[in-house]
Amino acid sequence: MLGAIIGDIMGSVYEWKNIKTKDFPLFREDCFFTDDTVMTCAVAEALMNGGGRDDFIDALKKYGRMYPDAGYGGRFRQWLFTDDRKPYNSYGNGSAMRVSPCAWVDDLKSAAETGTLPAGGRECAKLSAEVTHNHPEAVKGALATADAIFMCRFYFGGYCLEGEKPINDDPNECKRRVREHIEREYGYDLSTTIDEIRPTYRFDVSCQGSVPQAIIAFLESEDFEDAIRNAVSIGGDSDTLAAIAGSIAEAAYGISDQIKEKAYSYLDEPLKDILERWARFISK
Repeated sequence: MLGAIIGDIMGSVYEWKNIKTKDFPLFREDCFFTDDTVMTCAVAEALMNGGGRDDFIDALKKYGRMYPDAGYGGRFRQWLFTDDRKPYNSYGNGSAMRVSPCAWVDDLKSAAETGTLPAGGRECAKLSAEVTHNHPEAVKGALATADAIFMCRFYFGGYCLEGEKPINDDPNECKRRVREHIEREYGYDLSTTIDEIRPTYRFDVSCQGSVPQAIIAFLESEDFEDAIRNAVSIGGDSDTLAAIAGSIAEAAYGISDQIKEKAYSYLDEPLKDILERWARFISK
Protein backbone atom coordinates (compact mmCIF):
# COMPACT_ATOMS: atom_id res chain seq x y z
CA MET A 1 0.00 0.00 0.00
CA LEU A 2 2.73 2.48 0.93
CA GLY A 3 4.50 1.70 -2.34
CA ALA A 4 1.49 3.00 -4.26
CA ILE A 5 1.40 6.17 -2.18
CA ILE A 6 5.10 6.82 -2.64
CA GLY A 7 4.84 6.26 -6.38
CA ASP A 8 1.93 8.69 -6.50
CA ILE A 9 3.86 11.38 -4.62
CA MET A 10 7.01 10.94 -6.70
CA GLY A 11 5.10 10.99 -9.98
CA SER A 12 2.72 13.83 -9.06
CA VAL A 13 4.76 16.67 -10.54
CA TYR A 14 5.31 14.88 -13.85
CA GLU A 15 1.72 14.00 -14.77
CA TRP A 16 1.20 17.17 -16.79
CA LYS A 17 4.90 17.81 -17.41
CA ASN A 18 6.13 14.45 -18.64
CA ILE A 19 9.81 13.62 -18.69
CA LYS A 20 11.24 10.84 -20.79
CA THR A 21 14.23 10.06 -18.63
CA LYS A 22 15.04 8.17 -15.44
CA ASP A 23 17.30 10.98 -14.28
CA PHE A 24 15.14 13.08 -11.97
CA PRO A 25 14.94 13.87 -8.23
CA LEU A 26 12.72 11.37 -6.47
CA PHE A 27 11.22 13.92 -4.11
CA ARG A 28 10.83 17.52 -5.18
CA GLU A 29 9.61 20.20 -2.80
CA ASP A 30 6.50 20.64 -4.93
CA CYS A 31 5.55 16.94 -4.90
CA PHE A 32 2.15 16.16 -3.40
CA PHE A 33 -0.28 13.31 -2.88
CA THR A 34 -3.18 12.97 -5.32
CA ASP A 35 -6.41 11.02 -5.65
CA ASP A 36 -4.32 7.86 -6.08
CA THR A 37 -3.16 8.14 -2.47
CA VAL A 38 -6.57 9.16 -1.12
CA MET A 39 -8.39 6.29 -2.82
CA THR A 40 -5.73 3.74 -1.84
CA CYS A 41 -6.24 4.79 1.77
CA ALA A 42 -10.00 4.56 1.29
CA VAL A 43 -9.70 0.96 0.09
CA ALA A 44 -7.61 0.13 3.15
CA GLU A 45 -10.25 1.72 5.37
CA ALA A 46 -12.96 -0.31 3.64
CA LEU A 47 -11.08 -3.55 4.26
CA MET A 48 -10.56 -2.67 7.91
CA ASN A 49 -14.32 -2.03 8.15
CA GLY A 50 -15.20 -5.46 6.79
CA GLY A 51 -14.54 -5.34 3.04
CA GLY A 52 -18.17 -5.48 1.89
CA ARG A 53 -19.65 -3.60 -1.05
CA ASP A 54 -21.11 -0.89 1.15
CA ASP A 55 -17.82 -0.59 3.02
CA PHE A 56 -16.01 0.23 -0.22
CA ILE A 57 -18.66 2.70 -1.38
CA ASP A 58 -18.80 4.42 2.01
CA ALA A 59 -15.02 4.72 2.30
CA LEU A 60 -14.49 5.99 -1.25
CA LYS A 61 -17.16 8.64 -0.80
CA LYS A 62 -15.97 9.58 2.69
CA TYR A 63 -12.33 10.13 1.78
CA GLY A 64 -13.10 11.58 -1.62
CA ARG A 65 -15.22 14.25 0.04
CA MET A 66 -12.54 14.86 2.67
CA TYR A 67 -10.11 15.66 -0.16
CA PRO A 68 -12.31 17.24 -2.85
CA ASP A 69 -9.41 18.72 -4.81
CA ALA A 70 -7.20 15.64 -5.06
CA GLY A 71 -7.55 15.40 -8.84
CA TYR A 72 -10.40 13.01 -9.60
CA GLY A 73 -11.62 12.21 -13.08
CA GLY A 74 -14.87 13.83 -14.18
CA ARG A 75 -17.15 10.80 -14.00
CA PHE A 76 -15.73 9.62 -10.68
CA ARG A 77 -16.07 13.11 -9.26
CA GLN A 78 -19.72 13.19 -10.28
CA TRP A 79 -20.27 9.81 -8.57
CA LEU A 80 -18.36 10.99 -5.52
CA PHE A 81 -20.40 14.09 -4.81
CA THR A 82 -23.87 12.71 -5.38
CA ASP A 83 -25.91 10.12 -3.51
CA ASP A 84 -25.58 7.69 -6.42
CA ARG A 85 -24.11 4.38 -5.25
CA LYS A 86 -24.20 2.55 -8.59
CA PRO A 87 -21.10 1.88 -10.74
CA TYR A 88 -20.76 3.70 -14.03
CA ASN A 89 -18.88 1.24 -16.27
CA SER A 90 -15.53 3.03 -16.19
CA TYR A 91 -12.44 1.30 -17.61
CA GLY A 92 -10.10 3.88 -16.11
CA ASN A 93 -6.92 2.99 -14.24
CA GLY A 94 -8.39 4.20 -10.94
CA SER A 95 -9.35 0.61 -10.19
CA ALA A 96 -5.71 -0.50 -10.39
CA MET A 97 -4.04 2.40 -8.65
CA ARG A 98 -6.15 1.95 -5.50
CA VAL A 99 -6.23 -1.86 -5.28
CA SER A 100 -2.95 -2.61 -3.50
CA PRO A 101 -4.33 -3.09 0.06
CA CYS A 102 -6.44 -6.00 -1.25
CA ALA A 103 -3.28 -7.95 -2.07
CA TRP A 104 -2.06 -7.86 1.54
CA VAL A 105 -5.03 -9.43 3.30
CA ASP A 106 -4.33 -13.10 2.51
CA ASP A 107 -1.94 -15.23 4.51
CA LEU A 108 1.13 -16.41 2.57
CA LYS A 109 1.58 -19.58 4.58
CA SER A 110 -2.00 -20.59 3.93
CA ALA A 111 -1.56 -19.98 0.20
CA ALA A 112 1.52 -22.21 0.20
CA GLU A 113 -0.29 -25.00 2.03
CA THR A 114 -3.43 -24.90 -0.11
CA GLY A 115 -1.73 -24.15 -3.42
CA THR A 116 -4.08 -21.21 -4.03
CA LEU A 117 -1.63 -18.96 -5.83
CA PRO A 118 -2.29 -16.22 -6.52
CA ALA A 119 -4.78 -15.51 -3.79
CA GLY A 120 -4.07 -11.88 -3.08
CA GLY A 121 -7.52 -10.97 -1.89
CA ARG A 122 -8.84 -11.46 -5.41
CA GLU A 123 -12.50 -11.20 -4.43
CA CYS A 124 -11.72 -8.03 -2.49
CA ALA A 125 -9.81 -6.66 -5.46
CA LYS A 126 -12.67 -7.42 -7.81
CA LEU A 127 -15.21 -5.81 -5.52
CA SER A 128 -13.02 -2.76 -4.88
CA ALA A 129 -13.06 -2.11 -8.62
CA GLU A 130 -16.67 -2.99 -9.37
CA VAL A 131 -18.25 -0.49 -6.98
CA THR A 132 -17.35 2.20 -9.54
CA HIS A 133 -15.19 0.76 -12.32
CA ASN A 134 -17.26 -2.25 -13.36
CA HIS A 135 -16.11 -2.39 -16.98
CA PRO A 136 -14.32 -5.72 -17.68
CA GLU A 137 -11.06 -3.92 -18.51
CA ALA A 138 -11.07 -2.07 -15.19
CA VAL A 139 -11.75 -5.25 -13.22
CA LYS A 140 -8.99 -6.99 -15.18
CA GLY A 141 -6.54 -4.20 -14.41
CA ALA A 142 -7.28 -4.34 -10.70
CA LEU A 143 -6.98 -8.13 -10.59
CA ALA A 144 -3.75 -8.17 -12.58
CA THR A 145 -2.20 -5.62 -10.25
CA ALA A 146 -3.36 -7.48 -7.13
CA ASP A 147 -2.08 -10.79 -8.53
CA ALA A 148 1.33 -9.29 -9.27
CA ILE A 149 1.58 -7.86 -5.75
CA PHE A 150 0.56 -11.11 -4.08
CA MET A 151 2.91 -13.22 -6.21
CA CYS A 152 5.79 -10.90 -5.35
CA ARG A 153 4.95 -11.17 -1.66
CA PHE A 154 4.93 -14.94 -2.06
CA TYR A 155 8.00 -15.63 -4.19
CA PHE A 156 10.26 -12.79 -3.08
CA GLY A 157 9.25 -13.60 0.49
CA GLY A 158 10.69 -17.10 0.24
CA TYR A 159 7.41 -19.03 0.09
CA CYS A 160 6.80 -21.89 -2.31
CA LEU A 161 4.15 -24.41 -3.21
CA GLU A 162 4.33 -28.03 -2.09
CA GLY A 163 7.11 -29.87 -3.92
CA GLU A 164 8.89 -26.65 -4.94
CA LYS A 165 11.98 -24.94 -3.59
CA PRO A 166 12.04 -21.26 -2.61
CA ILE A 167 13.24 -18.98 -5.42
CA ASN A 168 13.67 -15.74 -3.49
CA ASP A 169 17.39 -15.85 -4.25
CA ASP A 170 16.58 -15.62 -7.97
CA PRO A 171 14.71 -12.35 -8.69
CA ASN A 172 14.63 -13.06 -12.41
CA GLU A 173 12.79 -16.34 -11.86
CA CYS A 174 10.35 -14.64 -9.48
CA LYS A 175 9.60 -12.05 -12.15
CA ARG A 176 9.37 -14.67 -14.88
CA ARG A 177 6.57 -16.38 -12.97
CA VAL A 178 4.76 -13.10 -12.43
CA ARG A 179 5.10 -12.19 -16.10
CA GLU A 180 3.96 -15.62 -17.26
CA HIS A 181 0.90 -15.57 -15.03
CA ILE A 182 -0.20 -12.06 -15.99
CA GLU A 183 0.21 -12.72 -19.71
CA ARG A 184 -1.62 -16.04 -19.53
CA GLU A 185 -4.41 -14.96 -17.19
CA TYR A 186 -5.09 -11.47 -18.49
CA GLY A 187 -3.74 -11.38 -22.01
CA TYR A 188 -1.48 -8.37 -21.44
CA ASP A 189 1.55 -8.13 -23.69
CA LEU A 190 4.52 -7.70 -21.36
CA SER A 191 7.16 -8.40 -24.00
CA THR A 192 7.99 -4.80 -24.87
CA THR A 193 10.71 -2.94 -22.97
CA ILE A 194 10.64 0.45 -21.29
CA ASP A 195 13.02 1.76 -23.95
CA GLU A 196 10.62 0.60 -26.65
CA ILE A 197 7.55 2.05 -24.91
CA ARG A 198 8.99 5.42 -23.91
CA PRO A 199 9.40 7.23 -27.28
CA THR A 200 5.79 6.95 -28.42
CA TYR A 201 3.84 6.52 -25.20
CA ARG A 202 1.24 9.18 -24.54
CA PHE A 203 -1.23 10.05 -21.79
CA ASP A 204 -3.67 7.18 -21.31
CA VAL A 205 -5.92 6.76 -18.26
CA SER A 206 -7.44 3.45 -19.35
CA CYS A 207 -6.46 0.26 -17.56
CA GLN A 208 -5.56 -1.44 -20.83
CA GLY A 209 -3.31 1.49 -21.77
CA SER A 210 -1.46 1.87 -18.48
CA VAL A 211 -1.52 -1.25 -16.31
CA PRO A 212 0.69 -3.39 -18.63
CA GLN A 213 3.20 -0.54 -18.89
CA ALA A 214 3.32 -0.14 -15.11
CA ILE A 215 3.87 -3.87 -14.64
CA ILE A 216 6.70 -3.78 -17.18
CA ALA A 217 8.25 -0.89 -15.23
CA PHE A 218 8.42 -3.23 -12.24
CA LEU A 219 9.61 -6.26 -14.22
CA GLU A 220 12.58 -4.29 -15.59
CA SER A 221 13.52 -2.80 -12.22
CA GLU A 222 16.45 -3.55 -9.96
CA ASP A 223 14.94 -2.16 -6.76
CA PHE A 224 12.04 -0.05 -5.51
CA GLU A 225 13.51 3.25 -6.61
CA ASP A 226 14.33 1.91 -10.06
CA ALA A 227 10.73 0.74 -10.56
CA ILE A 228 9.47 4.27 -9.86
CA ARG A 229 12.05 5.79 -12.20
CA ASN A 230 11.04 3.35 -14.95
CA ALA A 231 7.36 4.20 -14.54
CA VAL A 232 7.77 7.97 -14.46
CA SER A 233 10.14 7.93 -17.43
CA ILE A 234 7.45 6.42 -19.66
CA GLY A 235 5.45 9.65 -19.50
CA GLY A 236 1.67 9.72 -19.67
CA ASP A 237 -0.28 9.44 -16.40
CA SER A 238 2.94 9.48 -14.41
CA ASP A 239 1.61 9.45 -10.88
CA THR A 240 -0.70 6.51 -11.53
CA LEU A 241 1.88 4.51 -13.47
CA ALA A 242 4.30 5.03 -10.59
CA ALA A 243 1.62 4.16 -8.03
CA ILE A 244 0.89 0.83 -9.71
CA ALA A 245 4.56 -0.01 -10.28
CA GLY A 246 5.40 1.09 -6.74
CA SER A 247 2.68 -1.08 -5.23
CA ILE A 248 4.20 -4.15 -6.90
CA ALA A 249 7.80 -3.16 -6.19
CA GLU A 250 7.09 -2.76 -2.48
CA ALA A 251 6.01 -6.39 -2.32
CA ALA A 252 9.18 -7.53 -4.08
CA TYR A 253 11.89 -5.33 -2.61
CA GLY A 254 10.49 -3.55 0.41
CA ILE A 255 11.06 0.18 0.90
CA SER A 256 13.98 1.85 2.64
CA ASP A 257 13.31 3.73 5.87
CA GLN A 258 14.74 6.88 4.30
CA ILE A 259 12.19 6.84 1.47
CA LYS A 260 9.35 5.97 3.86
CA GLU A 261 10.19 8.87 6.18
CA LYS A 262 10.40 11.34 3.32
CA ALA A 263 7.09 10.19 1.88
CA TYR A 264 5.37 10.58 5.25
CA SER A 265 6.38 14.25 5.28
CA TYR A 266 3.98 14.88 2.36
CA LEU A 267 0.97 13.33 4.13
CA ASP A 268 -1.44 14.90 6.59
CA GLU A 269 -2.51 13.38 9.88
CA PRO A 270 -5.70 11.57 8.69
CA LEU A 271 -3.74 9.73 5.99
CA LYS A 272 -0.90 8.91 8.36
CA ASP A 273 -3.47 7.55 10.78
CA ILE A 274 -4.83 5.17 8.14
CA LEU A 275 -1.34 3.92 7.38
CA GLU A 276 -0.66 3.29 11.06
CA ARG A 277 -3.96 1.48 11.57
CA TRP A 278 -3.39 -0.53 8.39
CA ALA A 279 0.05 -1.65 9.58
CA ARG A 280 -1.51 -2.98 12.77
CA PHE A 281 -4.39 -4.56 10.85
CA ILE A 282 -2.25 -6.66 8.50
CA SER A 283 0.19 -7.67 11.23
CA LYS A 284 -2.52 -9.45 13.23
